[in-house]
Amino acid sequence: MAHILIAEDEANIARFIAKGLTKAGHTSDVAADGMFALQSALHGAYDLIVLDVGLPTIDGFAILAALRESKNTTPVIMCTARTSSEDTVHGLTGGADDYLAKPFQVSELVARVELRLRDHQQHRAEAAPATEALPLRAGAIELDAHARTAMVGDRRVDLSAREFMLAELFVTHAGTVLSRDQILERVWGLDSDGRSNVVEVYVRYLRQKFGAESIETVRGLGYRMLQDPPVG
Repeated sequence: MAHILIAEDEANIARFIAKGLTKAGHTSDVAADGMFALQSALHGAYDLIVLDVGLPTIDGFAILAALRESKNTTPVIMCTARTSSEDTVHGLTGGADDYLAKPFQVSELVARVELRLRDHQQHRAEAAPATEALPLRAGAIELDAHARTAMVGDRRVDLSAREFMLAELFVTHAGTVLSRDQILERVWGLDSDGRSNVVEVYVRYLRQKFGAESIETVRGLGYRMLQDPPVG
C-alpha cells in the first residue's frame, strides 16, 4: 500500500482519482492549491505524487522544479489537459516520471502509478549497498550502476537519473540499434504517441557529455552507441 498526494484543484477529478487509488489498495491526500501541494510534498511522507499542471498560486511545473531542486526524488505523474509536445517534454525533462493527458481512464492512471512505484523501489534497491559489480563499459565510457556515476576516460561526467538510465541502456546494448519506441518504453515506461521528442532531447544531452559521435542516428530505425565510441 502506498501513500499518494493528489495535487488537483478540480474536486470531481480529485475524487475520481482518489476513489481509483483506494480501490487499488492505496491511501491518498488531496491538495487543491499549488502552494499547499508543494508544502505537503516537501514535508509529507508520500510514495508518489499525482500532479496537475494548472493549479492556483503555483503551477505544476514550478512545483516539480522546486521538488527536484530540493533533491526530493518522490515519483511524479503529471496529469493535465495541456498535451502539446513542448509541455510533455518540459514535464519529463523537468523531472516528471510520467505524463498523462486528460481525460484519462482511472485504470490507466492506476497502472502507471503501480509501474512508477515499482521503478522507484527498484532504483532504491539498486542504490543500496550490495556486492561489488563490474562497471559497464563501451570504449572509454564507463558506468558504475551502484554509485550511479559515469566516466569518460579519466573525466567524470555528471548525469541526471534519467540520463543515467538512458546511458545504461545504450552502453549495455552497444553496437545494437535501439528504436525510439524501445527507448521510450525502457527508460520512461511510455508508449509512443508520435508527438513527444523527449528521446531526441536526451540523446542530445548524452552526446554533449560523451561526445558528438558517441551515439549514431540510424535513419528510419533509431539510435546506436558504438562499441568503442569516439568521445569528446
